[in-house]
Amino acid sequence: MILTVTLNTALDLTYRVPALKPHSSHRITEVTERPGGKGLNVARVLAALGHEVTVTGFTGGATGRTVQDLLTATPGLVDALVPVAGPTRRTIALVDDRTGDTTQLNEPGPTIAPAEWSAFQEAYEDLLAPASAVALCGSLPPGVPVGAYAGLIRLAKAAGVPVLLDTSGEPLRRGIAARPDLVKPNAEELAELTGSHDPLRGAQDARRRGARSVVASLGTQGLLAVTPEGRWHATPPARLHGNPTGAGDSAVAGLLSGLAEQLPWPDRLSRAVALSAATVLAPVAGEFDRGAYEELVGRVAVTGEVTAA
Repeated sequence: MILTVTLNTALDLTYRVPALKPHSSHRITEVTERPGGKGLNVARVLAALGHEVTVTGFTGGATGRTVQDLLTATPGLVDALVPVAGPTRRTIALVDDRTGDTTQLNEPGPTIAPAEWSAFQEAYEDLLAPASAVALCGSLPPGVPVGAYAGLIRLAKAAGVPVLLDTSGEPLRRGIAARPDLVKPNAEELAELTGSHDPLRGAQDARRRGARSVVASLGTQGLLAVTPEGRWHATPPARLHGNPTGAGDSAVAGLLSGLAEQLPWPDRLSRAVALSAATVLAPVAGEFDRGAYEELVGRVAVTGEVTAA
């Protein structure tokens, strides 16, 4: 079983409009809703690939019940969300059909009481026992300590479960010091963490700060991995045109499954880049095109070298 943690779960709402114009009323042409938050997005991709996945985090209020109802309808997912008093947040994506641009509105999430945080940590420790890998993903809701991910990493390591961290800012800075097995920042997050705008130098610095391995997302230029076993750069076979929503989370799903399966790094990176590319090409934002994934995974270019770093 693979475990994903989404402390700031969400109900993702997507509104499509013919053209988005400030200071005016709009007629919405299409509405979609689905469970949201990075860890839930990762879990959905893993389940679609056939993995057994358990999701945990917080859920509350009517919005939280809607998220759980939608999770129940997703094959392969086990809901282990922890109830809280405050309502689960909503995120609203406004898609301009004329330009294809998306405007995102994100609520902050419920305020988590100390007793609710303690209850989550107890539930998390129990869920680690059968887990083959765990991903800690996304932002922290109000009330959760900024060093929360560092504590959860230590619990996972004590249980012998490899852990992937995908967050940003101070939670990333503190979490990386707890020595996660893998961190997956994008180029901007890596630069903010290390002060270096050179991804290779930034990844090397992140390893010195505590991460065992670093995989940096470089957008259309693919993924850069700096690990104890070597350094690799994986790129899609061609420049892709489509919606990049969810592409990063799909890459995390590929890396996490490879971590759980203990695949060689080139295979992990090929899977991650192919899933990310198949998400860009999918007709529905945030999903991945299975046919495209199966066609792309063998065509991802992975260059690099094995080292004794």
